[in-house]
Amino acid sequence: MLITLCYLYLWARWGRRPAALVRATVQRLRASRCSFTFCGAAVQPRGARVCLSRGGRVFCVGESEIVKWSDCCLPLACRPGDPYQLIAEASVDNFSKLGVAFMEDRLQMADGLVPQKIVSVQLQDSTLKALKDQASNKQAQILQQNPEPSVESKPEPDVMEDVGGDDLKVLGAQTTEGKDGPSGREPAGEGDVGVGSIEHRHLHLSSCHECLELENSTIESVKFASAEKIPDLPYDHNGTLEDVADDICLEREGRRVNITGRAPNILFYMGSASQESLGRFQEVRSVLADCVDTESYTLYRLSRESALRDPWSDNCLLLVIATREAIPEDLSQKFVAYLSQGGKVLGLCSPFTLAGFQVTSKSVLRETVQNLVFSKADQTHVKLSVLSSGYVYEEGPGGQLSLGKLQGHLENEDKDRLIVQVPFGPRGGEAVLCQAHLELPPSSSVVQAQEDFNLLKSSNTRRYEVLREILTTLGLNCDLKRAPALTPLYLLPAAEEIWDPLMQWLGKHVDPEGVIKSSKLSLKFLSSYTPNIEITPSALPVVTDVESFLSDNFNLEIYRQNLQTKRLGKVVLFAEVTPTTMNLLDGLMFEIPQEMGLIAIAVRQTQGKGRGSNAWLSPMGCALSTLLVSIPLRSQLGQRIPFVQHLMSLAVVEAVRSIPEYQDINLRVKWPNDIYYSDFMKLGGVLVNSTLLGETFYILIGCGFNVSNSNPTICINDLVTEYNKQHRAELKPFRTDDLIARTVTVLEKLIDTFQDKGPNGILPLYYKYWVHSGQRVRLGGLEGPEVWIVGLDDSGFLQVQQEDGEIVTVHPDGNSFDMLRNLIIPKQQ
Repeated sequence: MLITLCYLYLWARWGRRPAALVRATVQRLRASRCSFTFCGAAVQPRGARVCLSRGGRVFCVGESEIVKWSDCCLPLACRPGDPYQLIAEASVDNFSKLGVAFMEDRLQMADGLVPQKIVSVQLQDSTLKALKDQASNKQAQILQQNPEPSVESKPEPDVMEDVGGDDLKVLGAQTTEGKDGPSGREPAGEGDVGVGSIEHRHLHLSSCHECLELENSTIESVKFASAEKIPDLPYDHNGTLEDVADDICLEREGRRVNITGRAPNILFYMGSASQESLGRFQEVRSVLADCVDTESYTLYRLSRESALRDPWSDNCLLLVIATREAIPEDLSQKFVAYLSQGGKVLGLCSPFTLAGFQVTSKSVLRETVQNLVFSKADQTHVKLSVLSSGYVYEEGPGGQLSLGKLQGHLENEDKDRLIVQVPFGPRGGEAVLCQAHLELPPSSSVVQAQEDFNLLKSSNTRRYEVLREILTTLGLNCDLKRAPALTPLYLLPAAEEIWDPLMQWLGKHVDPEGVIKSSKLSLKFLSSYTPNIEITPSALPVVTDVESFLSDNFNLEIYRQNLQTKRLGKVVLFAEVTPTTMNLLDGLMFEIPQEMGLIAIAVRQTQGKGRGSNAWLSPMGCALSTLLVSIPLRSQLGQRIPFVQHLMSLAVVEAVRSIPEYQDINLRVKWPNDIYYSDFMKLGGVLVNSTLLGETFYILIGCGFNVSNSNPTICINDLVTEYNKQHRAELKPFRTDDLIARTVTVLEKLIDTFQDKGPNGILPLYYKYWVHSGQRVRLGGLEGPEVWIVGLDDSGFLQVQQEDGEIVTVHPDGNSFDMLRNLIIPKQQ
């Protein structure tokens, strides 16, 4: 009511037009760094711009005061990464000033950094002394190496000449994704920051050798900080400030060699700041992050303003130009200058080019899938399907350039060039320019036809091979990432009523130290886990405190809601990272009561197992589990154990396609134990190990299928996305936890049906989803007789019809890569 009265007063006093002007002005400028003032004309703020004057009153607008972080603190060290972190020194007053400016969105960082969090830490006196001594010692070493400075030069001063007081603070800053990142390190300001009697100096972070040595010394000294007093920062929670020093050491040991001396930055120029360019930045950044070691490089967006204004080229290992917009002349000159200094450029469907080449439009190729032949540095070739931008590279004015070994041309009559490698200048500058959409996934909205999606998906692994070859040639490290550290297991009940009996059983079967041993590993059951407890592939801790369990990748409640079984999957052994789920149940499977159906679930595996000696890749987004099933020997399924693998692969498909509206998701089974997209691409598999003990088969069913990991092959959510695109539907993507629970539920129903009705109870559903109807294969090899697949026999083996009409059963010859190759007829037939 009060607001309404005030509004009516203003409207009556000022009239409709002035009031509308004030409202429009405030709405237009509210997102800017402006302050608004209603005051008498006599007390108008200095420098303010008057928007409206009426009588003796004015409405004026003024710029809010911007606070530069470098004016309030002294940088000590930085840590590239996501987020980018800065450690700096500030007095209490200046730290408060930084905080106020941060709260009011007036804090300006260097080079486009956007502060997200500021925390404080008080360093110990011993830490400060160690930091000073390290810097002084390092300078002394440098002066000894350079004993004869010129008459005009002076030795570099200590980074800290005097250290005292307790007001050392830490400033933690990061970039928000999609914002412009740092192109260089800004020297500290020379103003007093009020820490005892410290005399502050510039850090002199230039390109000279002495200053780089001093910088490294300062960063190394941070490892003496009291890390336990630093509040949680939003990055790798396993890390501490010691990691900063470790990173520098790793560089010296050769893992992150940077022969150019530049900071490990990859910068992305995406053109104008629009929502479309932001989305494209996310796509390009994502695909490069899949190719390079993101712990070694920091990936930032470079704005046009920053590219023209800031010294980004001194700290850039690779510039990625991925805008479709024309490159302004002044900016093009900047990029060419960067190349001439030895810089590396990757052009992705951009009009940027160099003298001697021109980008020519070929509309017939625009957004079409084409066959590309790519020549690698070792002169081998990779053939793949790519999405063309509709432009090609042709020779142009400016003289002929010598080309590098990396080349890519289409398999058409003109052999249009879509990828060129162009060495530039005498200092090692180099550009690789592409007009194939290597940055776009097959599920991109640009890809409309189902046939195009299939072709691009089949080449997805080779697309990454080409990208890694290009990035390696441009000097980046594309080695496989280190295996993640193992994590403890958690024992979780899917039903509350099973917990007490489980704990009672466990108490009777562990040794005095709480351990259950098997031939493959030992499980030590603990009420809680602390980081000092060792985890090895052969000795894994199991935490029994359900209340302490928390995971971003597995939701126990979602699992419980989707698990509708009488016995299977009731007790969960869960791990974020484990060697392989196939071994986790080894010491429990023969002893635990059958109604406590065990299942091991992991987010990632470091030693995943496939058929035979094959390894199973286990990226994030893959549903990984091993389920314990007990089958009586004298039962329908006990007499036909090979059917177990068929039932499991069928359960995965039925778990998805039995959901209303998901019945047309083209997920299928391939004999004997694979899950496929159509008959086109594998996205999962089953591994069965069975042991007969007395009158019971104890069966471990290992299953892994891709749910949300699109790369490097395909996943179920890709199929959902493609279905939505083709049918304008809005089906929701799946989670791994709900699909594992649904699969176990379906499997129990299939087993019950099989035990009741035998093979004929499940074969109609199996044939509905299998990929082999009418398929032709050859017996014995490529030159063997051709036969037609007709179904499964009573034991679950493949039946084929020969040319004379006879139907026979065939077995694999042991080929672990393709069970349908080299099929043989058993000798007993």
